[in-house]
Amino acid sequence: MCNDFEQHILWAEYCRMMQSLALNIPSHQTELDLPRSDDVRINDPAPVMRAAGDAIELTRMTFSFPPSGSKGGPIFNFRSEGRQFGNSKRCLIPASAFFEFTGTKYPKAKHRFTLNGAPFMAIAGLWREGSGNKPPTFTMLTTEPGPDVAPYHNRQVVVLRPEDWSAWIGLSKSEAELLRPPAAGSLAVETVREERS
Repeated sequence: MCNDFEQHILWAEYCRMMQSLALNIPSHQTELDLPRSDDVRINDPAPVMRAAGDAIELTRMTFSFPPSGSKGGPIFNFRSEGRQFGNSKRCLIPASAFFEFTGTKYPKAKHRFTLNGAPFMAIAGLWREGSGNKPPTFTMLTTEPGPDVAPYHNRQVVVLRPEDWSAWIGLSKSEAELLRPPAAGSLAVETVREERS
């Protein structure tokens, strides 16, 4: 499952995208709020987008919820099917790409997925407040794989269409409408590392 994504988003592209979607950005935010990273992995800090009054702010959080029990691991992916998220803290995870891995030998083959026709994508997520001196955390929602991801994995993160970003934050559409795989051809894929033979 997706435990690695890339954030190489230019601030100007971010601002243009938000403006085209009529989503307000807090005036105090700058390119420093959207640092670049080749690989954001479990327990790494990364910026996510969440509601802040009538604006969408970028705020730094840690990737993955803490384990829910003594034997569990961090929760970096959260199954969306059949669930209601009206009482959840919803967020968008901006990403220039996400990665899936195939094969059995380490290092496995690494496949990079990008959103066709857009400078970056937003993955549907949930966030939680931090406790004590720990920062807030976020996790990615998953669904059944669409035709672009199915050859590589039996699940996929929920990549929201840009016109649905506001609907996810405000939950102005049903979960069933929003949390589904994108249509065939929505995602481009390239293999960036072959499996060791």
